[in-house]
Amino acid sequence: MTLLMRFCVAVVNVLVLPLHFINAIGLYPIYKRIFPFCMYRMSAKYNAKMCDKKKELFHSLPEFNKPGEQLTLLEIGCGTGANFEFYPAGCRVICTDPNPHFQKYLTKSVGENGHLMFERFMVASGEDMGSVQDESVDVVVCTLVLCSVNSVPQTLREVHRILRPGGALFFLEHVVANPSTWVYFFQHVLQPLWYYFGDGCMATRETWKHLESAGFSQLKMRHIEAPLFFLVKPHIIGYAVK
Repeated sequence: MTLLMRFCVAVVNVLVLPLHFINAIGLYPIYKRIFPFCMYRMSAKYNAKMCDKKKELFHSLPEFNKPGEQLTLLEIGCGTGANFEFYPAGCRVICTDPNPHFQKYLTKSVGENGHLMFERFMVASGEDMGSVQDESVDVVVCTLVLCSVNSVPQTLREVHRILRPGGALFFLEHVVANPSTWVYFFQHVLQPLWYYFGDGCMATRETWKHLESAGFSQLKMRHIEAPLFFLVKPHIIGYAVK
């Protein structure tokens, strides 16, 4: 990190001292009640801009369906159910999210996507999905989730545990930019503020490195530039087979 970047990060940290204080005294969780409403609005805009990419990604889902059986899919950090419209008909969907206040919007999405068989919603973090049996799902999906989990490696270990042999993790995640760009600079400078705005979101993660070292037998991944706000333009998209 350059001296200029360190200085700018320090300035931003001073500016967000009130937010640090609010978090320290335990008031920040109030935002978790508001965040689902914000995500409900933002998810619709994200889908409009990333529709083609999501269709391209989820087009391969039926390939992981066992012959004669329904596809069982678990989505980590399901949020408002913004991915439901892209899942194949008859798919059995299990959802997890650490924020219980998403359930209101999730229920609405379930009602709007009758082509799916919604099984259940669990309040759980990606790092601890103990109520899901080993090797019990065909596909795990996470989109814009690995940026905010506390531990990417532990989350991927849980994914590996619950996937059946030959199952796959489908992902679409924003990541840190190339270090030679101004986007990289501002991702680091604005991270203290972005963390609170995004309910723990980290714009500076090299998520692809964790995927590469997670022990999957096959990894199909590419870096793309999404048509989004500059801080979250760098994305990775693809799937990893157990």
